[in-house]
Amino acid sequence: MGMTEHTQPSEPQAAPAVSVVGPGEGETIVLGPTRMRVLEDGSHTGHRLAIAESVLAPHTQGPPQHRHGRHDEGFYVLDGTVRFTVGDQEHDVTKGTLVIVPPGTPHTFANVTDHPAVMLSTFTPDLYVQYFRDLQGVLATGQPLTPQANIDAMNHYSTEPA
Repeated sequence: MGMTEHTQPSEPQAAPAVSVVGPGEGETIVLGPTRMRVLEDGSHTGHRLAIAESVLAPHTQGPPQHRHGRHDEGFYVLDGTVRFTVGDQEHDVTKGTLVIVPPGTPHTFANVTDHPAVMLSTFTPDLYVQYFRDLQGVLATGQPLTPQANIDAMNHYSTEPA
């Protein structure tokens, strides 16, 4: 008897499941005047990529200027105008604009207009999604979202103030 007669056929590999997140679905994180909808938290991408949609209310300040040590962050403006501050340069970006922030680059963003702004954010890899969950946890305890609370949460995710 040849060896091949006794071997079992290998099981076909299951394809990764496709993730579909419809309108109104996904995890909602509310951070004061900012409402975030996590569309992909990394659990379907091997933690290589996370994606969130954020709605910034009018006159919303973003986090303190900061730099990430281990992940790229992308921002695609879907509606309104978002002011990105990179070091000492300000960029007012509008609908249809993509901003990519590589690791080590100081940045922050804000909505300084009278209208809501909506952007799609990407995090590569996904580790920063938990930062937003942590901030929501701070608010849930009744504490204000101070710059120091932001910085304390950032420190857990290879991120520091700029």
